[in-house]
Amino acid sequence: MERQEEQLTALGGKRPGPRILGRSLPEHEHRSVSTHLQAIRDVLFPLLTPPQVERIPLMQALGRGLAETVKAPANLPPFTNSQMDGYAVKSRDITDGQGKLRVVSPVPAGTVPAPLAGGTAAPIMTGALLPDGADSVVPIERAAPNHFPPPGLDTTVWLPETAAGTFVRGAGSDIAKGECALPAGTVLGPRQLGLLAALGVTEVVVTQKLTVLLATTGDEVLEPGEKPEPGKIYDANNTLLESSMLQAGLNVVRAGIVKDEPGALSKLLKIHAAHVDLIVTSGGVSAGAYEPVRQTMTDHDVEFSHVALQPGGPQGVGTFEGTPILAFPGNPVSCFVSFEMFLRPLLGEMFAAPAPRLSFRAPLSHPLTSPPKKHQVRRGVLLANGTVRLEGGEGSHLLGALARSNVLVHIPEGISELAEGSEVEVWAV
Repeated sequence: MERQEEQLTALGGKRPGPRILGRSLPEHEHRSVSTHLQAIRDVLFPLLTPPQVERIPLMQALGRGLAETVKAPANLPPFTNSQMDGYAVKSRDITDGQGKLRVVSPVPAGTVPAPLAGGTAAPIMTGALLPDGADSVVPIERAAPNHFPPPGLDTTVWLPETAAGTFVRGAGSDIAKGECALPAGTVLGPRQLGLLAALGVTEVVVTQKLTVLLATTGDEVLEPGEKPEPGKIYDANNTLLESSMLQAGLNVVRAGIVKDEPGALSKLLKIHAAHVDLIVTSGGVSAGAYEPVRQTMTDHDVEFSHVALQPGGPQGVGTFEGTPILAFPGNPVSCFVSFEMFLRPLLGEMFAAPAPRLSFRAPLSHPLTSPPKKHQVRRGVLLANGTVRLEGGEGSHLLGALARSNVLVHIPEGISELAEGSEVEVWAV
């Protein structure tokens, strides 16, 4: 739709060209974060064409991305109405600073009032339709007396001078009929859904959710709840990644833990590849002797490289029998950072959801050091005084520190140390 056309336009109306895959870069040759991000963008790009969209009821669209621009089907507000409880008047009836006007029938919200005659004032409620002939509203607290008379009582009220348009909400003053209410690509949260409801919209066209196959490898990994054994660890990656993906608006097929047996991963992927949009694995991508993901991808268009990122250096990207595949490292913090750095941003950029992480700059509460040839992502806590404290060390296994954090702290490549008070980019998570 419109958003997908923008993607094509950005690439000159063509899909990305073929890439050289099926190989591993030398371990000493680090790929930049931006280069790897582009490689993932390239393999995901075919998922944009043809556009996969669906029309769904408004309340099913929470967190989804608009595939089409929504133009206002009506004015908002739909009619000229009162901004205050007060008196609807003709401003020219009040001169020399004040005026004595006869009180006529009140105007409750939801009713159609009679036209306002000259020399009269109509008690009006907030949101009520402004009578024909009235051009301003005087708040009740500025009237004398400063309370409404009982219905049917023949009385007068003293009101101060007022200018035309005072406390009046004009029809279409928020959004006029035909104007853009929400552009394609907007992530629909409560505020956006509330706007559409106010316009009378009941259905929206959104980008379909991608379906992801998620698999973790490793003979040393146990499912939570299994009997602990020496040398074994409980799997955190599936839960960490699945919950991140669900939060980002993906459908997830959780394959569980794949043992380091020859052909096991290949068999699993062959079963699912044709029925999912994307494959994500964790573990088995380093340069060790037992790296099942790398070994399985020997005959497939998957490139492994070491990205200049800490944690999350070892990465794989390509296709398995035509299905895009991302191979993340196996340490829990590494796979979480990989998702936040490489997949989540592209989901928002290319498929309209989720919304980008809130990004801002904040001063450090203490000094830090960082490897100068890597983009380091540290876990941190945004403190009440607006500074950021790093949480835990650099280790990619420190799940406790990750759980206590509320921001990711970015130290770009080329920086080896920062003093207390130095500003850094942080992402709220």
